[in-house]
Amino acid sequence: MIAIEPGEAGLFMQRLGPTIDRIWGRPSAIVIMSPHTATRTPFVLGAAHHDTIHDFGGFPEALDEIYYDAPGEPELAHQVTHLLADAGLLAQFTPQGGLDHGIWTTLMHLYPQVNVPVVPVSLTPQSKPAEVLAMGRLLQGLAAQGVLVIGSGSLTHNLHRFFKRPTPVDAPEESDCAAFRAWVQARTDAADWPALLDYRAQAPFAVEMHPTDEHWLPFYFAAGAACVGEAMPALGQRLHASVTHGHLAMDAYGFGPGAALLAESLAQA
Repeated sequence: MIAIEPGEAGLFMQRLGPTIDRIWGRPSAIVIMSPHTATRTPFVLGAAHHDTIHDFGGFPEALDEIYYDAPGEPELAHQVTHLLADAGLLAQFTPQGGLDHGIWTTLMHLYPQVNVPVVPVSLTPQSKPAEVLAMGRLLQGLAAQGVLVIGSGSLTHNLHRFFKRPTPVDAPEESDCAAFRAWVQARTDAADWPALLDYRAQAPFAVEMHPTDEHWLPFYFAAGAACVGEAMPALGQRLHASVTHGHLAMDAYGFGPGAALLAESLAQA
C-alpha cells in the first residue's frame, strides 16, 4: 500500500534518492534483495529489461495500474553471479527478469524517473542471518563502482496479527513492537553483530515481530555489502523510523562509512 499511500516511510524514500544523488551522484545501478523473489538457491536476475510484477491479490485496483518497468544490467548481473559463485555459493545467472512488489514499491519512490538499472538477487528464505550477511559481504567491492545495494524488507512483519486483529493505520505503537525496534537500534548503534545475528534468541519479542525470517533477512544483505575487508560491518545508522497499524515498522538503516553523513543530510533535507 506504500505505493499509493506513501505515509512517512514513502516520503522518507522520496527524500532518500535525491539525497544520495546530492552526496555521491546517481548510482550506476542498484542491486536489491527482496523477500518476494525467493528461491532455494541464489539467482541473479540478469534481464536487460524488467517488467513490473503485481504479485499480490485482494488490494485496490489502483496498485495494478502502477508500472515500474526498469532497465536491467546484464553485465553487472554476471559480475554479481561470479562473485557469489566463486565463493562457493550455488548462485546462478538467469536472463529472466521482473521486479516484485518489494522492489518496485521502494524504487518508485527513490527513483521515480526509472532511469537506474536494477539487478535483483533472490532471497533464500531458509538461510541464517550469518549466511545472508556473508552473501552481502561478497559484494562489498560494488560500492567503488557506484552501485547501491539495498535490502528491501520490513523491520517487523506479522501479518497474521494484522489480519486477525485489524487496527487503524495511525494506531499507537504496541509495546512489543517498540521493544523490538529499540533493541535493533541499540545493537546496530553499538555494531553488536553477534547479538544481531542471533536476533531470534536475543531480541525481545523477535518471534512476535517476525514469525518467519524472510522479511528481516535483507537487513543483513545490505549490511554485509558495507563491510570493508574481513571486518564486520561499520556502525549502522537508523535513517528513518515509523510504524503503521501499531506494529508494522518501516524503520530504514544505512551501513558503511557514509551512513552517518547520509543520516545528517536527510535530517537537514
